[in-house]
Amino acid sequence: MAKVVILGAGVMGTALSVPLTDNGHRVHLVGTHLDGDIIAKLQAGYPHPRLGIRVAESVTPCTHEQLSEAIEGADLVVLGVNSHGINWAAQALSPVLSPEIPILAVTKGLAGDGEKLYILPDALRAGLPAEYSQNVQIAAIGGPSIAQELAARRQTCVVFTGTNLALLKQLAELLRRPYYHVWTSTDIIGVEVCVALKNVYALAVGLVIGLLEKEGKAENGADMHNLAAAVFAQGMLETAYLVEQMGGKPQSIYSLPGAGDLYVTCQGGRNSHMGRLLGLGLPYSAAKTQYMPQDTIEGASLALAIGPTIEKMVKRGDLDGAALPLLLSMIAIVCHDQSVNIPWNEFFR
Repeated sequence: MAKVVILGAGVMGTALSVPLTDNGHRVHLVGTHLDGDIIAKLQAGYPHPRLGIRVAESVTPCTHEQLSEAIEGADLVVLGVNSHGINWAAQALSPVLSPEIPILAVTKGLAGDGEKLYILPDALRAGLPAEYSQNVQIAAIGGPSIAQELAARRQTCVVFTGTNLALLKQLAELLRRPYYHVWTSTDIIGVEVCVALKNVYALAVGLVIGLLEKEGKAENGADMHNLAAAVFAQGMLETAYLVEQMGGKPQSIYSLPGAGDLYVTCQGGRNSHMGRLLGLGLPYSAAKTQYMPQDTIEGASLALAIGPTIEKMVKRGDLDGAALPLLLSMIAIVCHDQSVNIPWNEFFR
């Protein structure tokens, strides 16, 4: 039996407590500074307000002020914050983390500094003190995993990725269940690039919802699945280009982290909701402020996080803009409030 600390009491962090406790492990679910209401409800015995389940008796909900106490004797830290929380998590863990405790991150995204792109495990490591960052083992989870389905013990398939294969196998055994299937991969760059980019390309597929609503169904009842499929395919092509440019492997693109995760993210959720608003013709800033002010839209967050770096890299010739027409269009829509303009003639080159 292991002691696991999950930092972040959102839907995915909390959902991961289900296979862990089903395997007999003890879990301390530590909320971030934004999770106070969630932790209070869990401590009072109520269901998770967004996930709709009661946590197991072997889960101890804690506030972020209790992190130092919760992490004592821990065998694993699961990082369940969103992409905006990486710097906060690094700051919170720095005073209390022992380098012997591995980190398993579910956070998906990329970072850019104007010169190059970074996967989030590297951004997390850079935020830790040098004595920890050089020695701590950081792994990550990629693949199609909707938190509500995992919490309901629906069949879920994911990839654990990192540079230490022996550690990945140990982590997989901690969490594997008959409903939670885990594969391992040392292609951490390929996996992380895929699971990050899927958000912005799912946002692009979501544009079709608004375009259809704006135009209306055809006289014969036809929808716009052809359009959505073409956008999906171009997103896969551009993902392959960026994975290659950053040093990842093609296997990740056409398996769970790439095709699988993009497919499931296109099925609905906040990316689709925002995509609809953009497809209807609203500028991103207006759509966010008026309709989704409290929501984290991961596709838009990614565009904002890496957009300036992508544009600079294209201008310098470090990236081929002709290989990224859809990504550049989404950056223009989100970062510069431009209207939707799908660059058909630049696709599939």
